[in-house]
Amino acid sequence: MSTNPLTSLLGIRTPIIQAPMAGVSTPALAAAVSEAGGLGSLGVGAMNAEGARKVIRETRALTARPFNVNVFCHAPSTANVAVEKAWTDWLAPVFAQYGATPPATLSEIYPSFVVDEAMLQVFVEEKPAVVSFHFGLPSQRAIDALRGAGIKLIASATSLREAEQVAKAGVDAIVAQGIEAGGHRGLFDPAGEDDKLGVLALTRLLVRAFDLPVIAAGGIMDGAGIAAALALGAQAAQLGTAFVPCKETSIDAGYRRALLSDAARRTTFTTAISGREARSLVNRFTELGRSAQAPAIPDYPVTYDAGKALHAAAKAQGEFGYGAQWAGQAAALVRELPAAELMARLEEELQESIAGLRQYESR
Repeated sequence: MSTNPLTSLLGIRTPIIQAPMAGVSTPALAAAVSEAGGLGSLGVGAMNAEGARKVIRETRALTARPFNVNVFCHAPSTANVAVEKAWTDWLAPVFAQYGATPPATLSEIYPSFVVDEAMLQVFVEEKPAVVSFHFGLPSQRAIDALRGAGIKLIASATSLREAEQVAKAGVDAIVAQGIEAGGHRGLFDPAGEDDKLGVLALTRLLVRAFDLPVIAAGGIMDGAGIAAALALGAQAAQLGTAFVPCKETSIDAGYRRALLSDAARRTTFTTAISGREARSLVNRFTELGRSAQAPAIPDYPVTYDAGKALHAAAKAQGEFGYGAQWAGQAAALVRELPAAELMARLEEELQESIAGLRQYESR
């Protein structure tokens, strides 16, 4: 496949990027994708600095190819003891069903990269090929430090307004995250207006508005979807849900079963699990969050402290329906394959789709 400016910039062979997926991606997954010619990714937003250093080094031991390391740039949470207690009190009867009690207090279980100087230092020292940002941008000082270390930078945007900030910050590429995407919606300001743009519209808007390479993300599951993104002017496609059932991920048995079942036909947005809007398979936790009796939800990621505890309690009793089963709108198209085999399949499908388009054009 001929190269394009983005694949040349990132040092990859094919325009396929594996989404970071904190809590799901592993060094084995990132390395397998990168070895296959794409850009593998590590989600370290929920780790501390030394945890991130460890997985970066573990990935380097498996591949010499470039890979991406992703962090969260949300506004740090604001403690609200009354809201947090009301939330855990409301969850207490559900915990009791599994012989447990909610945490006595909730905490911000991981810091935002915008205030995590230790994480910035790890990146400057370890120099991963690519660092990407979700939920916003860090300070210009941090961006300059990363660029000074020779690191390429990518940031997600869900609207033209956010993409304008990304372009002004001096990053190397923009991820156009359509509303179809699984996991956390990348809004810079979750309390602000959400244009709810789909990946097709958003990709085309960003391609027309900016000189930066655009990476399409959201509901892309196969080579035909990648071809569609490229036809819109994107220089690569980022796939998350497509890689979740790969053997190299860290998902539990319940998540895997749900994703490979008819449950994958339905996804919904929920804030109940983490405190921030995210697209999930419909499960017990998403349905709980829809209750009209639910109180105000604490800040992200404070809510996640309760969510993870509830999932652990239920899982210990054989119930997996309170997990963060993030999935995009086209989740029913997943294939349970090793990452290298999935990459090969995606490339074959991409080439077949491109050939089909050329055949159509020649008529």
